Amino acid sequence: MKIAIGGIATESCTFSPLPTTIADFRFTRPGDARYAELYPFLPTLSAAQPDLQFVGTVSAKALPGGPVTQRAYDVIKAEVLTKLEAALPLDGVYLDMHGAMFVAGMQDAEGDWMQSIRELVGARCLISASYDLHGNVSPRIMQHVDILTGYRTAPHVDTLQTRRRAMTLLLHCLGEGIVPRKAYVRIPIGLPGEKTSTEWDPGRSLYEAIPGEIDGQAVIDATVQVGYVWADEPRMSACAIAIGADAQAISAAATGLAQRFWRHRAGFRFGVEALPGRSCLQRALQSDVMPVLISDSGDNPTAGGVGDRTALLQEALDMQIPSMVYASVVDAQAVRECAEGGVGAELQLSIGGSLDPAHAQPLAVTGRVECLAGDDGNRMAVLNCKGIRIILTSQRSAFHRRQQFTELGIVPEQEKILVVKIGYLVPELKAMAKAAFLALTPGAVNQDIVSLPFQRVTRPCYPLDADMEWTPQVLLY
Repeated sequence: MKIAIGGIATESCTFSPLPTTIADFRFTRPGDARYAELYPFLPTLSAAQPDLQFVGTVSAKALPGGPVTQRAYDVIKAEVLTKLEAALPLDGVYLDMHGAMFVAGMQDAEGDWMQSIRELVGARCLISASYDLHGNVSPRIMQHVDILTGYRTAPHVDTLQTRRRAMTLLLHCLGEGIVPRKAYVRIPIGLPGEKTSTEWDPGRSLYEAIPGEIDGQAVIDATVQVGYVWADEPRMSACAIAIGADAQAISAAATGLAQRFWRHRAGFRFGVEALPGRSCLQRALQSDVMPVLISDSGDNPTAGGVGDRTALLQEALDMQIPSMVYASVVDAQAVRECAEGGVGAELQLSIGGSLDPAHAQPLAVTGRVECLAGDDGNRMAVLNCKGIRIILTSQRSAFHRRQQFTELGIVPEQEKILVVKIGYLVPELKAMAKAAFLALTPGAVNQDIVSLPFQRVTRPCYPLDADMEWTPQVLLY
């Protein structure tokens, strides 16, 4: 059997003015060191099946951001299609996806991606895809893939397991000569990931119920997609998917999971206390533990935020908080000025607000350059403004690991307040936090979903239409 591997993965906030260009993607091709990190299970599978041949194309991944440019999408798609064509005939294709990509000027970009690949490889080739659980799935996508399986954890700690499951399901179907039936139920709900984490109920119970729907024959896999709410396009919604040999069984599995999600729609909540920014800072100051972590959720770059909003930082400066770390503000010009001044320089800078000028203004600050770090890919500086240490970056950055702080001379455990542009805390940050709050701050990924300027989503949709009624409808393929 010959299996091709490739994919495109990013999460596109349609409320962000910052385009995702070809330069924002990181490409992994066969022979790259990172290839083995993405797909460490391939050698084991090959050893178990000597006749198995894997053909790599390209896996393109970008930090969540604004809409992908048409050029970027076309370039990546062309490379994948060219390499797939050179590898024909194929028995199967595994696509490593995210599922919430929006391409400027298009709707349902993943639908176009899947359809283009299907038209090239033919109807007899099985296509399997792994998705982030924040992917938005459309009927068009379901029409052209044979297998779609998603993460079952948020924060995502099962990325490798999901990739392996997508590949294992593909090999199982090929080995047994199975073309699985598919059941898809759209769930008209749009909720942020910060409320639908699998670390607390009802998200935890919802995802714990998935294995119970799978018997390995009639139903070989089931998936619940929370969806990505900051995408203003018709396919934005949750959904339930089941695949297997028995149409009745997969319909029942998908419907049951969808109904469970719907019943609990009003029960999804933040995992920590969520308050306006100033209230979070006040509560942190009153706390007798350290560090206190505050999520600056509205400008979270890992959800598609721009990364240069400074509303919460302005609150901290106005309150004259004596000790705090703020991670981070993307501002390449400010980093250059810090580098020119050197460590120890006292500078007056204008930071942030340049990437989204329609919604934010630059913030004037005075501080001392405390640290310079990074490389040509992402130069960084730490500016100390009367005890508030602001991490400045040249590129949009997510601060998820303790090492990222220690490399800048910051020991998180010794800090009273640590503000990070994130939503729910990833495991390493959660382990450090002695207390945590989620700040309801402005930005492209604002948590106030009903206030967002949706124009193209399919209505009715909860919570935009809070009093709506719904009966699940199964699409069978």
